[in-house]
Amino acid sequence: MRIIHLFVIGALIFAAAYVYRIKMDSTARTRCERVLRLHAEIREQRDAIASLRSEWAKLDAPHRLQGLSDRHLQLKPVNGTQYDSLKNLPERPPRMFRPGEPDPIGAMLNTIEAASDPDNVTGSVPQPEDKQ
Repeated sequence: MRIIHLFVIGALIFAAAYVYRIKMDSTARTRCERVLRLHAEIREQRDAIASLRSEWAKLDAPHRLQGLSDRHLQLKPVNGTQYDSLKNLPERPPRMFRPGEPDPIGAMLNTIEAASDPDNVTGSVPQPEDKQ
């Protein structure tokens, strides 16, 4: 009876190992097929990129762009006489403060500098002792 039990246990272990091997082979085959499929897809994408680059190079050709600009834009060459003189500049914008008053931005900067002055101490910070 024990021999039959050992034989059955051995057969079960052999069957489990065989099923495991079949599973691993199918998994490896599936991975291999997936890798091959991904390589084919990468190749297709690289071919598509190469064809798009060639189309872009054709569209971006200087002779083609020059022909399009001549045909669709009404551009003329720039002459040296097209520049205007300084007397034709527009009026200066009005000042935001009167001529005798101090500059408001400069006053703000002076306030910020005065606040960051080390001699100016607030009540929450003890006054530094004089170094001698």
